[in-house]
Amino acid sequence: MGLLDDMALFVEVVKAKGFRGAAQKLGLPGSTVSRRVSALEKNIGLRLLNRTTRKVELTEAGAIYYERCRYIVEEAAAAHLALSEMVAQPAGTLRLSVASDVARFLIAPFLPEFAERYPHIGFDFDLSDRHVDLVGEPVDLAIRVGQPADSLLIAYPLATLCCRLYAAPGYLKKYGTPENPESLARHQCFPRTARQKEWTLTRGSKEVKVPIQSRFTANDLSFSRHLATQGLGIIMLPEIMAAHEVASGELRILLPEWQGARLPIYALSETKLLPAKALRFIEFFKDKLCRE
Repeated sequence: MGLLDDMALFVEVVKAKGFRGAAQKLGLPGSTVSRRVSALEKNIGLRLLNRTTRKVELTEAGAIYYERCRYIVEEAAAAHLALSEMVAQPAGTLRLSVASDVARFLIAPFLPEFAERYPHIGFDFDLSDRHVDLVGEPVDLAIRVGQPADSLLIAYPLATLCCRLYAAPGYLKKYGTPENPESLARHQCFPRTARQKEWTLTRGSKEVKVPIQSRFTANDLSFSRHLATQGLGIIMLPEIMAAHEVASGELRILLPEWQGARLPIYALSETKLLPAKALRFIEFFKDKLCRE
């Protein structure tokens, strides 16, 4: 157990990027933290950290040891946490970083039921697509669309969204209805970013990439969808985000036999040691979104 404790202490030093921060988090004197890490290095026979007056940095051996230690420490703590939370009532403030579109269309419709089921959980939403430092900022989960770029984060899959093409009746009356993917190149389209110059469409095992052009780009799908309902172009949307407009007749499905790229939705965390409030959130929304 002493070795496991020292491994956990070493992990905290690396996360805090120094002895002082780790000591403050653990409630230990800085000299104790430094002494125990030095003893760990002596026991292993290799230097794990390069120390300067300002910071500590991992050595090559330290980087390898850190990855192993982090996994072992988290698995040990997860085993303890799994049992303790069997009798725990999820409570506290759940801090979520969520893109505004995802919050509006995927979270908000089911939030009343979740809030009623877990009355002791409060919510703090950061509606932003910005990169969140899940270690340094007080955020429990970041809900993101697409494959996670940071391999060090723990990704919990929530759902995979099916995307299709849509346009307003007024646009189609004025510019015609595309009859195949290739004809999209002659239309005004709404890319997700200014850098996107093509769409990938699939029909069964067949895949095609078609170039697109647009006068309008925006990093908010809700805004682009509104412009599409005004007849300004063709848009690719997850089905759940276009359901109301299709039902009301504001948008029509185009090329229904073709699908756009499927968009995975993940809850991201820097640790496997999630509190009960975060675990219940992941379980609940994964169940709800997989039914959609």
